[in-house]
Amino acid sequence: MARERDEDTGGNWLLAEGRVLAALEVAASRADRRRGLRGRDEFEGALLLRPCRQVHSFGMRFPIDVAFCTDDGEVLRVSTLRPGRISTVVPRAAFVIEARAGSFARWGLSPGERLEIT
Repeated sequence: MARERDEDTGGNWLLAEGRVLAALEVAASRADRRRGLRGRDEFEGALLLRPCRQVHSFGMRFPIDVAFCTDDGEVLRVSTLRPGRISTVVPRAAFVIEARAGSFARWGLSPGERLEIT
């Protein structure tokens, strides 16, 4: 996977196959990863959770798209979670990208693609 500024939650972009998909927020701390998108009314862009192999949507106010990715950015699995759900564990996943449900369809994001963080 390309450069990632774990200490910075601003100025990051999510790319796939050279095209910009969204502004990217990085959950840099353990507390940030636990909180994720919980409690937010709105969210534009994408959220990166690393390390991560499983997510939940308890406390979420909207459904989310989830992409499970390998350390080098390959998308292994994508799914949509309604609030109050738990995903399956994806053993090979190193990180997860979360976005508002419907985002992946708009972006054309699917398994097998390679993501890059800049």
